Amino acid sequence: MQKFMVLGVVLWSMVFSGSMALGQNKSTKKVAEEKDWSVFVDSNPKECWAVSQPQETRVTLNGKVVPAQRGEILLFVFYRPGEDLSGQITFTGGYPFAKKAIEVDIDGKKYSLPTVDDRWAWAATSLDDKKILDALKKGGKATVTGRSSRGKTTTDTFSLQGLTAATNEARKRCSG
Repeated sequence: MQKFMVLGVVLWSMVFSGSMALGQNKSTKKVAEEKDWSVFVDSNPKECWAVSQPQETRVTLNGKVVPAQRGEILLFVFYRPGEDLSGQITFTGGYPFAKKAIEVDIDGKKYSLPTVDDRWAWAATSLDDKKILDALKKGGKATVTGRSSRGKTTTDTFSLQGLTAATNEARKRCSG
């Protein structure tokens, strides 16, 4: 239930605050930038998040690179004290997902993010969030692989430079 509430807040933020990816530098909710990661804060309800865009994207169909139109591609780490949510890993790939989990590969170690609806995926439990976040903090890059409802495979590679500082800042701003 709490994860659906977070999804609602994310969607609300995207609609009323403008595009997160395109508006990261213009948003008044942005409070910090740590290398390849940005930190945002919202006050009602209190919510803080670190977010990054991929450094590389690739779309294939039957093993061949193909063009694809996608919306925003973002990897988030959320903190929401009112919901006792701390370090939730969330991904949106900018397209309708197939009914299959998204795979996150962090320097060779793989994790699963079940799809929540057709455009969002996040870890199944807070324990999974913690394991993935710990790996992200130690890693150099994260590769997120998903499959679209049209059968295309997407591979998005995120830099993890600045992630630890960004998540620490987001957590600090949402504590207390």
